[in-house]
Amino acid sequence: MPRTIVITGASSGVGLAAARQLAAQGEQVVVVGRDPRRLGAAMAAVRAAATGPEPDEFRADFAALDEVRELAAKLLAAYPKIDVLANNAGGMVGSYVRTADGFEATIQGNHLAPFLLAHLLRPALRDGRVINTASRAHQGAKLDPDDLVGSAGNYSSWRAYGASKAANILFAAEAARRWPEITSVSFHPGVVRSNFGVGGVTRFFYRVAPFLTTPEQAGDLLTWLTTAEVTDGAYYVGHKVTRPDARAADPVRAARLWETSAEAVGVKD
Repeated sequence: MPRTIVITGASSGVGLAAARQLAAQGEQVVVVGRDPRRLGAAMAAVRAAATGPEPDEFRADFAALDEVRELAAKLLAAYPKIDVLANNAGGMVGSYVRTADGFEATIQGNHLAPFLLAHLLRPALRDGRVINTASRAHQGAKLDPDDLVGSAGNYSSWRAYGASKAANILFAAEAARRWPEITSVSFHPGVVRSNFGVGGVTRFFYRVAPFLTTPEQAGDLLTWLTTAEVTDGAYYVGHKVTRPDARAADPVRAARLWETSAEAVGVKD
């Protein structure tokens, strides 16, 4: 019986590679992306790889929480049982942006939107798992669970990104404590060759540096995490459980982030 696997941020990079691999294994793959043109190209690649059910697609922009709510409603209507939610969507914002929902754009797109989506899909995820794409960029990040708005005066794209990746790790760990019916993990996919980053120099580095992880290699890891015997709540680097930075391993901080995030997006356990 094919599993239903929802992958956000699957228009390119790690998400697309994993979607192709899982479709080739005969799984029911559901691709979520933001840009219609890139989503269309990704779906053509996933469909070409598929050996099982017809892959499905949904569009949503995580910069708008109402679009996340609409996405969740459509997913639940189409798939009452979801085996895996891969919270893979994310990125870096070059300058301070406050979304229409009132939050700093990086923390909303990389944490609050996936947090909301997982909550809304929770009924369908029973006995399934949530996989959160984090990053070693969380190391040294100064995430303040009580400040999801930030300010333009002291904004740094890298600091904001690192804080959002720490939030992914904290969310996975806290979900393991609060949602015993769902397995939740986070992982570092490697420094992946992609169109990641802001600014010409950074984007050039992520496209051409010879030692970078390929999207296919990172996709292999995400694919492995969908079936592996994992440690609930753990952070993985490669196939190994790894202790994250102390701030991202603090259960008190994780609980506080959960509370402020739930209040921010309007959900309750």
